[in-house]
Amino acid sequence: MTTIAPPAASPTPSTSASTSTGSLDFTKNFNTFLTLLTTQLQNQDPLSPMDTNEFTQQLVSFSEVEQQIDTNNYLQQIIQLQTAGQTLSAMPMVGQTIEYNGSSTALQNGQASYVYTLPSNATQTSLMVQDSTGRVVYSAPGETAAGTHSFTWNGLTSTGQQMPDGGAYTLNVIASGSGSNQVAPTVQAIGTVSSVSVNNGSATFNIDGVAVPMSQLVTVLPSRSASAGN
Repeated sequence: MTTIAPPAASPTPSTSASTSTGSLDFTKNFNTFLTLLTTQLQNQDPLSPMDTNEFTQQLVSFSEVEQQIDTNNYLQQIIQLQTAGQTLSAMPMVGQTIEYNGSSTALQNGQASYVYTLPSNATQTSLMVQDSTGRVVYSAPGETAAGTHSFTWNGLTSTGQQMPDGGAYTLNVIASGSGSNQVAPTVQAIGTVSSVSVNNGSATFNIDGVAVPMSQLVTVLPSRSASAGN
């Protein structure tokens, strides 16, 4: 006697509803299941009918598949609602100047601003600005006292070339301490949000091409009005 196996369930709960329903069309498989079941009942051996427990198990298994598909659909709807909510909550940030955990920002209105923190006094500190290819376009000595310091680059390279607005410029801070003391600076970047998007289900600020996840936001600052300078 031929046994009808229920359709395979979705492999993981995280599989999207579209993928689940694409690989397991419930209506189509349900109709196929009923057709095969009816055929099996019609052609079963009258002296050896289908075992009631086996029949019930097949129905229960198929019901579980249906419930899994419904669960995936509901989860996908919840994710879509959450994504839409994040986007709406982030929209007012467009045009705002923010400080965020990250060392890269865009050159906006001829300036790129950063904040770096020295956990302890340093004997020497070097500031290096790199472009998107990793090339050092500007370098200068930095502050050596422990604490938080601001640095604004006016877009001029060490050779006096003016870099255009846009792009991604990264500030690297290298500090050395006295003796065996190690100084590990931290860097935050500053930029004005030009648009908001959603990447991997998370709201992301766009700073003229530099993507900043909302989770990296430190604070919202007053709009930048200070003149550019090193």
